[in-house]
Amino acid sequence: MKQKITVLTLSALLFALCHPAEAQQTLKMFRVGILGIESKERKERIAQYLRELGYIEGKNVVYEIRAIGSAPEPYADFAAELVQLKVDVIVAGGAGAVRAAKNASATIPIVMGTVNDPIALGYVESLAHPGGSITGISNLSPELSGKRLELVKEVIPKATRVAVLAYRAPAMRSSIKETEDAARALHMQFQLLEITAPDQLESAFDTAKKQRANALIQIQAAFLAPYQHRIIDLAPISTASSTLRQ
Repeated sequence: MKQKITVLTLSALLFALCHPAEAQQTLKMFRVGILGIESKERKERIAQYLRELGYIEGKNVVYEIRAIGSAPEPYADFAAELVQLKVDVIVAGGAGAVRAAKNASATIPIVMGTVNDPIALGYVESLAHPGGSITGISNLSPELSGKRLELVKEVIPKATRVAVLAYRAPAMRSSIKETEDAARALHMQFQLLEITAPDQLESAFDTAKKQRANALIQIQAAFLAPYQHRIIDLAPISTASSTLRQ
């Protein structure tokens, strides 16, 4: 699934850049701005795919990386820097990065990577016809929350309490609500673990253990992507636990 998402994102990136034939003929040096939490890793995936299509770093494409640690505050400054560098396209990972890029420029094409609900956030008009300067993909899938909880019940039939790990942001609200509604329908107690910084992971899992959660579901967010190994290490919240990533 991750590979499919990467290919879709890069396809949008190529559309936002230019026709490959023109790039080869004119040897134009394209500038790709990459903004987000896991920007360095994203850059490697983008560069590898574009090399196969004739875009060679240092020859006809350069990458301007602006990565942050955990807090979203620097996004606006970094987006402004990319605009000043006159990049041809901005690849933005996460709702905060997309918002900053959108506010920084109305003309530079923006390729969004992982945004839960770009329509509700006002980034695009619709998924089929986004309009404006933003394209890309969305990982919006709140309607699958019930199916995920059904899988939890299959794995742990006696599970009565599910802990839901989520990044505290407006974009997460629809997925959280759908998960809560699904838990209620399955007669499971819903325990929300919202965090805003990676150093809150340990305390969130401590809370889940104290309240005897039987299973954990993570609502996908770009903010949480760099900490998957840590989350997996913390995930065994009981001797019979199940971790599902939304």
